[in-house]
Amino acid sequence: MCPVSHYNQLNQISQTIASLNPKKILDIGPGFGTYGVLSREYLEVWGKEKNYNQWQKTIDAIEVFPKYLTPLHDFIYNKIYVGNALKVLPTLKTKYDLILLIDVLEHFSCKDGQKLIYLCKKKAKNIIVSTPRRMSDQKDTFGNSFETHLCQWQKKDFEKNKPNFRIPNEFSFIYFIGQDSKKVHKILQKEKTILYKEKIKNLIPFYQKIKRNSSK
Repeated sequence: MCPVSHYNQLNQISQTIASLNPKKILDIGPGFGTYGVLSREYLEVWGKEKNYNQWQKTIDAIEVFPKYLTPLHDFIYNKIYVGNALKVLPTLKTKYDLILLIDVLEHFSCKDGQKLIYLCKKKAKNIIVSTPRRMSDQKDTFGNSFETHLCQWQKKDFEKNKPNFRIPNEFSFIYFIGQDSKKVHKILQKEKTILYKEKIKNLIPFYQKIKRNSSK
């Protein structure tokens, strides 16, 4: 394993970020920087006509393992705080619209994981959390002891953090927690309905062709 998340949740998480359209994001445990890149791309570049690299959004990060940091991180993130999120979060002055906890909770003890969510709720209006449904037996990787898996989370562990909604995924528990839960859930449901109608529309010529052939 390495400091990246599985690709089967990329669409759902990036779509949720775009639906919220936050002005200030904190990415805890960015690893390779995947979700920082996706946030910049779909909030600042996609469909925009302006000078490249003149960022309007604030995207910060907390990384516990400095060896993961590369020039990519310097380009994508406004500020990068190095250290354990449990210690760094209380020192931050910024109030964020969204905190990303993507494949991070499983690297904390169950008690510290709940404490981390509590601290995030104090520092941000909303949180997107993702953690594996079936946690592997993972030890340190790349010399990073913080990569060790310590706690398997279940649905009931998230339900106490209201308001929230769950984003269905076969491999991960993905939850949106926070003030904008109702608004974002409504946007996602609307987009899902539009996509479904578009699929049906595209299938109509196919079914019409089958019907014509069967009537001959």
